Amino acid sequence: MKKYLLVATVFAMVSTALVSCNDDDEKDMPQSVSSVISFENVLEPKNFVESGAFVGMGGAGVDAPVVLPGSSISFKFHAGKGQALMFATMYGASKDWFFAPENPGLKLFNNDGTPITGDVSSQIMLWDNGTKDNITGAAESANIMKVDGVDASKLMKLKLDYVPSSSEFTLTITNTSGDTAHETPFSPGVWAVSNVFGGELLNDMPFYKAGAKSNAEITAIAQSGDNSLLSAKIMADTGIITGISPAIVVVYTGDVNPIYEAGKKDAGMGLLNLAQMGDGSMLKASLEKMSNVKKVYIAGNAPVAPGEKIEVQFDAAENDHIAYATMFGYSNDWFYANEIMIPANFKGDVTEKTALFDDGTAVSQYPGAGNAQGLFTGKPEKEDKNIMKVDNMFPVPAINKVLKIVIK
Repeated sequence: MKKYLLVATVFAMVSTALVSCNDDDEKDMPQSVSSVISFENVLEPKNFVESGAFVGMGGAGVDAPVVLPGSSISFKFHAGKGQALMFATMYGASKDWFFAPENPGLKLFNNDGTPITGDVSSQIMLWDNGTKDNITGAAESANIMKVDGVDASKLMKLKLDYVPSSSEFTLTITNTSGDTAHETPFSPGVWAVSNVFGGELLNDMPFYKAGAKSNAEITAIAQSGDNSLLSAKIMADTGIITGISPAIVVVYTGDVNPIYEAGKKDAGMGLLNLAQMGDGSMLKASLEKMSNVKKVYIAGNAPVAPGEKIEVQFDAAENDHIAYATMFGYSNDWFYANEIMIPANFKGDVTEKTALFDDGTAVSQYPGAGNAQGLFTGKPEKEDKNIMKVDNMFPVPAINKVLKIVIK
């Protein structure tokens, strides 16, 4: 009996010790804490992705910057399928007429996405601004209407050239009105390419509205060839915009960001899919197999437009780090990601710890105006470069003008 009592006592002592050790171990283990990270698209939408002004060189005895008969001017711009080029210039030998394509502007791509090049003069129209009597010049208040009896394509020749790699057009405008009954100079003008979102132009009547009263900016061009008002208005409403993709969020240990390494090639784990198409599913699956990755989350399930926000809750322990990435949607292969290590228990705004990177897997084009971009269902031209921060080749808004990323 004493033997059994001894065994029981020893067993009880060992059990107590084990329980005590387990309690101590649990106290020593880092405790997991829940946080929420949010990604807000704070961009101020702009109607136009690119715009500019053009002037002629005048000529013998003409000091004004007009395009005289026989002369040409040209300018370059970028565009993708569905975008159009609008421009306006005065028919100089009139009281209030102006040249412009019909809204939304010159058609630049066929329905299958192939660019339109060569002579596109058939798309130019001549408009009566309706603000001056065509004979006396007296003020009137009529609607903008096409000028009857004048074939604008006989007075102005339009020629488009296109470079596929950069999705860049060149428009050449030639004054062919010489030796016609409607010989005229062309005034300085303004041009613009409308931004798109959800497959629709943000402004499909950018300069004027046929059948309605004119505005002060077009009136200044139509009556005196003054393009300054329209130029200032359009330039103030021009800028690169973008949506962002659902964001991938990773909780990991160690000091190496598992999503990317700047200065090295894309590792082939799915970052390409995120950077080119906004699809983080392959990257998530790859990251979940890494030994230093504890958990992978995806915030959102659809593109995030300006003014919208996505967020996701994550769990992390004291010594963990957090990393994230989201596509710059209006690009060929750009993504936002933190460039500075962030402790997973950090609370606050981490936008300033974020940078815009080029994945190096597709040739870059003008953001929001490149026909090979996923935005236009295009197929990007491959390249094989290291992941690097996006430089100043294009006028991309500052990070804090696009994103606000907060952990709380």
